[in-house]
Amino acid sequence: MSNDDVADRFEEVARLLEQQEANPFRVRAYRNAAGALRALPVPVSSLLSDEGEPGLERIPYVGPALARAIRDLVVTGHLPLLDRLQGEADPLALLASVPGLGRTLAERVHESLGIGTLEELEAAAHNGQLANVPGFGARRIAGIQAVLATRLARGARGRPAPGTDSPVTELLDVDREYREKASAGRLPQIAPRRFNPGHRAWLPILHAARGPRHYTALFSNTALAHRVGRTHDWVVIYGDGDREERQATVVTAHGGPLAGLRVVRGREHECMEYYKQ
Repeated sequence: MSNDDVADRFEEVARLLEQQEANPFRVRAYRNAAGALRALPVPVSSLLSDEGEPGLERIPYVGPALARAIRDLVVTGHLPLLDRLQGEADPLALLASVPGLGRTLAERVHESLGIGTLEELEAAAHNGQLANVPGFGARRIAGIQAVLATRLARGARGRPAPGTDSPVTELLDVDREYREKASAGRLPQIAPRRFNPGHRAWLPILHAARGPRHYTALFSNTALAHRVGRTHDWVVIYGDGDREERQATVVTAHGGPLAGLRVVRGREHECMEYYKQ
């Protein structure tokens, strides 16, 4: 992608964020970065190849989060945030694009581990989670690690440090805000591309901030959510911090000590401690 191509995508992100009532400072950040990219005297692809994300962060108005966005566009041709804003997000297609997965294994990983981003797939490949999913032996996992190390352009920085998940307190609070506003009809609605042959704008979208983190929340529009009738219960939350984007799914527990309560999938123990307090 040329600098103008990346700038065009950033300006479209800014337009959609503004339309969807996101924080004006976030809107301005994408517009300012787009202007800086158009004025940049060298191709961002060369800058990324030579210096990695630290080189991108030296571009005016480009911090770590926007550097990751530029990396994604240059390396994959896609920007996950833009896909979500346009109602075109398809986590299975993203996972299946990794050599060694394919659609069947991507669906298995998504449904068993709740993974929807390349960063989460990389973490699962290193922390042992992927090894517990049928079909993933040591050779396939090693191949996925190698591919993602290149695709995510880690460079000298290496993989993000563990423990960068958003606190469950924040996730549950964003979930509460999203469901309350969606129920009251106070959120913009987008028309998702998947499972929506009539192109109806039915999916509420929330942009919120908690401290330094920006969040985007939507009801789950996955095949599994439709199959089990949970499209208006499961809430997918994307948290965009400085160093990486993380995804979480908040659901209503249907059994055990947390029955009837909202819990972050995969982090039930932390939710148990939260509710005890």
